Amino acid sequence: MRVLLIFILFLSYSFSASNVYECNQIFNQRKDELSNKIEKIDEDRQAYQALRAATNALFDKKKKMLAQKEKDINATLEEVKQKEKNIQNLLAKNKELLQAIKVAKDDKITATYSKMKDQAAAQILSSMSDFEASKILFNLKPKKISKVMAKMSPQKASKITEILLKGPPFKLAKKDKK
Repeated sequence: MRVLLIFILFLSYSFSASNVYECNQIFNQRKDELSNKIEKIDEDRQAYQALRAATNALFDKKKKMLAQKEKDINATLEEVKQKEKNIQNLLAKNKELLQAIKVAKDDKITATYSKMKDQAAAQILSSMSDFEASKILFNLKPKKISKVMAKMSPQKASKITEILLKGPPFKLAKKDKK
């Protein structure tokens, strides 16, 4: 019986030793697989971090470029606004100068017709369009207007009177064009 017991113990020990050896082998294989997977994950993480860093660097570069372009556009916009303001100022000055020239011209024409003899002024104004004659007569004194119109033909005087009644600005009528 002892022999049998020893034999059973020996068999159980031999089976358990081979079982332990297999477990260790499986454990080591599994450990190697997990180590490989961890290395792969670590490589992927490093690649991701490198990609993220490169993307952030590119994003920052693009952001700086965009900010610079926006700054340039704003500077150009300010420049355009300033030029537009200068142009508006020049236009206003030109308008004032043109008005001054027109007033001076009208004053000179008025002075010229005021000094003319009534018959000569009537003949000149009769040969002009009704529109132009009305503009000139409007600037004369009423006494001079009446004397000049008295020397004109009644048809011409009535047309000019109608235009004068409408008042300035005297618009060129289609039938008045020559």
